[in-house]
Amino acid sequence: MPDISLASAVHAAARRLAEAGVSDPVVDAELLAGHVLGSRRGEVQAAVIRGDAIAEDSAAALDALVTRRAAREPLQHITGTAPFRHLELAVGPGVFVPRPETETVVQYAIDALLGSAHPEPIGIDLGTGSGAIALAMATEVPHSKIFATELSPDAYPWAVRNTQGIANLTLVNEDLAQAFGELDGTASVVISNPPYVPDAAIPRDPEVRLYDPSMALYGGEDGLDIVRVLSVRALELLHPGGLLVIEHGELQGEEIRSILTQDGWRAASTHRDLTLRDRATTALRP
Repeated sequence: MPDISLASAVHAAARRLAEAGVSDPVVDAELLAGHVLGSRRGEVQAAVIRGDAIAEDSAAALDALVTRRAAREPLQHITGTAPFRHLELAVGPGVFVPRPETETVVQYAIDALLGSAHPEPIGIDLGTGSGAIALAMATEVPHSKIFATELSPDAYPWAVRNTQGIANLTLVNEDLAQAFGELDGTASVVISNPPYVPDAAIPRDPEVRLYDPSMALYGGEDGLDIVRVLSVRALELLHPGGLLVIEHGELQGEEIRSILTQDGWRAASTHRDLTLRDRATTALRP
């Protein structure tokens, strides 16, 4: 059987993914083709325009991956990687796949670290998952000292793998409510992307509902159980004037500001992401 054109293979893949309800079928088809071919997405697009062929075995491999994606297995589980800012993270079963919106949330923490007068400002990521937030802080603010904790026995190995060799990053496998007692009163930033989905609010997307770990999703009856813990713990960890950054759902900003204000935080403010949805709330330790 002769080689077929890459364009026809990618277009067929995109059609199958669209029929399966995948939200960005062309993007996913190109990324899966790139994974098979060892090419970046832009290189796949260029090859399609040139009219390049795809070998029979590669076409079969792409077809198998498309079948998995059409069953709504997350793209990142299939490729084994997830982009985050300038990073490429290893991800898979048992760990929350980092989202693009979190890339904007971590900027608040990075800016605070860069603006700190301390020669080695301390940043703490509570519930790091894959390590995405902690890694972004450690690599983009190299003079900082970053500490991260992840309790899940399934997610922790992914964080270990992703943070290996980062000299200014310390990772522990502990409950965020007790971690880093030795750092009390020293941190410039505490950040968290906690589980914030209310227990009864089952996510619509199969990729989230079936593959993201429940420990990373569900935050109690109103979704804010861990936020309440974070508010208390971060007051202990931060020095006066230190910044707390919490990612949350688009309808939770007002309630989180209320929790923080009642606990004694100053200047609680909610910020929108690039889709103009409320995405993060920040506050200052008095």
